[in-house]
Amino acid sequence: MSAPAIDKSEDRSDLPEVPEGAVMVTLKIARFNPENDLGAHWDSFQVPTLPTDRLLNLMLYVKSYLDGTLSFRRSCAHGVCGSDAMRVNGVNRLACKVLMRDMLPKDSSKTLTITVEPIRGLPVEKDLIVDMEPFFDAYRAVKPYLMVSGNEPTRERIQSAADRARFDDTTKCILCACCTTSCPVYWSDGSYFGPAAIVNAHRFIFDSRDEGAPERLDILNDVEGVWRCRTTFNCTDACPRGIQVTKAIQEVKRALLFAR
Repeated sequence: MSAPAIDKSEDRSDLPEVPEGAVMVTLKIARFNPENDLGAHWDSFQVPTLPTDRLLNLMLYVKSYLDGTLSFRRSCAHGVCGSDAMRVNGVNRLACKVLMRDMLPKDSSKTLTITVEPIRGLPVEKDLIVDMEPFFDAYRAVKPYLMVSGNEPTRERIQSAADRARFDDTTKCILCACCTTSCPVYWSDGSYFGPAAIVNAHRFIFDSRDEGAPERLDILNDVEGVWRCRTTFNCTDACPRGIQVTKAIQEVKRALLFAR
């Protein structure tokens, strides 16, 4: 976004009292509203910040006190729902997991500006809200559910601890889209399945109880499947759950080349 920033800071008597020990931080937020003629632009806000705050707290301050038209998604605020994925200083992050104590300069005389943008590769609907349907279409396409034949069991499907550990890492995915929308291949070609879809396919391909691995591998062997990955590690760096995304993609590639 190259449009100039608009400073929306104002002297307001109705704002909450600034807490003791707080410093002022500038939030530079990408804005877009299809219902007006402003187009894509930046708005800047001065927000009081404590080291104990998360970036989500600052976003809620702007929404509650400075500009109620600001739009972004958030829900659990504990890094579980994955709703508040956004680009923070050019890197995909969950706003609720960005701790201000890690961003504030140690030198109190220095100022801090944080840029916030929508995640890339998905159509922007308003401000930081993107259309997630292309992302979920790819997720559904890999059939991310247990596929078995025969009658329903009368008890739980038994699995050893070792078998469960084989795919433990990829069970952590919260579908926040941080990994997929950090991928340069996905930016340039939206038909690529993307890291998150492959991670969720991996979770079942290597599940000893599942019988659908050949079908999923055939889906991922498509021209827009795993072979589009260029191993840039952006996805692994962006994952807020610490999943070894690139490793999971390579394991699916090996499964295609050899055997499960």
